[in-house]
Amino acid sequence: MIQADTAALEPVAGGLPPLDLLIAAPRGFCAGVDRAIRIVELAIEKYGAPVYVRHEIVHNKYVVDELREKGAIFVEELDEVPDDAPVVFSAHGVPKIVPFKASERGLTWLDATCPLVSKVHRQAERLSEQGRHILFIGHEGHPEVIGTLGQLPDGAMTLVETEADVAALEVADPANLAFLTQTTLSVDDTAAIVEALKRRFPMIQGPRGEDICYATSNRQAAVKTIAHRCDAMLVIGAPNSSNSLRLVEVAEREGARAMLVQRGECIDFDWLKGVRTLGITAGASAPEVLVREVVDRLATRYAVRELEVEHTIERMIFKLPRGLAA
Repeated sequence: MIQADTAALEPVAGGLPPLDLLIAAPRGFCAGVDRAIRIVELAIEKYGAPVYVRHEIVHNKYVVDELREKGAIFVEELDEVPDDAPVVFSAHGVPKIVPFKASERGLTWLDATCPLVSKVHRQAERLSEQGRHILFIGHEGHPEVIGTLGQLPDGAMTLVETEADVAALEVADPANLAFLTQTTLSVDDTAAIVEALKRRFPMIQGPRGEDICYATSNRQAAVKTIAHRCDAMLVIGAPNSSNSLRLVEVAEREGARAMLVQRGECIDFDWLKGVRTLGITAGASAPEVLVREVVDRLATRYAVRELEVEHTIERMIFKLPRGLAA
């Protein structure tokens, strides 16, 4: 639904104070998250419960709890998986040693790594084979970063988080460098870091295409479309979700106060005092049911008028692993 102005909306009758909602589109689940969740569901159907999942399949408590009710058991390390149980690797990707150890133990395992993360893994291997040292732009400790760094031997990649890190870098061979990035970063922050790398190391080689995934880029662009029209924005997502946190940052840079909420019950109505136009979006691992929950919660205190502002249409679909596809 594309509309140009909240004035085109019919007012809602009643004694509650008015609140116009500008709801960003696209928002919520991306193709990689859809695929990962479906892999867990199909694994439970095929093998029966329980199916073990190494790390949260995606960073969203609601999704994890739903899968747990269906028969998924979430663990942090492969050692926690019994010898006779199937295991799924999360959408964020895992170090190469993890599937190796799973195979060594004879475990049945399924890889739910987002194909766009897997693409970064393959690029890292190719660049390393060319003799290049890789500067990886990402957030230390994030599962995707751990998984990507774990594709190569220790020392083959150096993590870069900020422009200050670029200035402090010491490299043995500036003529044989390459860079890659985490898929869920701030588009603007990453562009600034890449420019700093290119200024300092003019011969550095970049990825063949954009590493930041389409869903991350599209959701940030959608926020930029509405944030300047809003007094404040709510971003629905988990506090450990990188792409959701980046949406908060984007909204704030565009001039809107922004807050991350996990679901409707988390709304701080005191924080919303004085807000007449509220933007809403959701991170790539937050289901649409939570968006509706937030809207319904707001409707208990306000006469809500909704306007979906569509930035782009997403049609991406990723194939399921062989053996699970219908």
